[in-house]
Amino acid sequence: MSEAAATVRLFFALWPGTDLQAKLAAWAKQAAGRGRAMRRENLHLTLAFLGATEAALVPDLIALAAGVRFAPIRLPLDRVGYWKHNRIIWCGAGEEPQPLAALVGDLRARLDAAGIRYDPKPFVSHVTLVRDAASLPDAPAWIPLVWAARDFVLVSSTRVEGRVTYQVLQRFPAQAG
Repeated sequence: MSEAAATVRLFFALWPGTDLQAKLAAWAKQAAGRGRAMRRENLHLTLAFLGATEAALVPDLIALAAGVRFAPIRLPLDRVGYWKHNRIIWCGAGEEPQPLAALVGDLRARLDAAGIRYDPKPFVSHVTLVRDAASLPDAPAWIPLVWAARDFVLVSSTRVEGRVTYQVLQRFPAQAG
């Protein structure tokens, strides 16, 4: 088996419903200018980026994530920003909800305890809307939106004919306690 076949690119994320994806995608297209709007079906909020991971670990990751307990998350998307260093337009919460912080903390602690590598950058809740953007346009008329997240997902990322495609491998529902 080749090394490429033995690994998969993975991340854990909040995955918006189709209505919210459509609203975010519509504004991303308006804001893109000469940038590249993210495709509707790829919009998400990354909780932990694992990157290239041994494919054999997927069942362990599913079992690990199934143990995470978190309350449903009410995430106000009330802030739009621009990161000049990587030319990204994004939206997110001005103030991170406690249930989201708890979810990220528990998930990352479990990954640490299992010795599973992930990108250790501090968590910043955001949805990437546009890549290769020159600047931030005026704020969209829909701000704020409220995202009611009732689960999180494990996602694989593949490149097919030059396009990145995401596949949700497993959903993990909110469970208080």
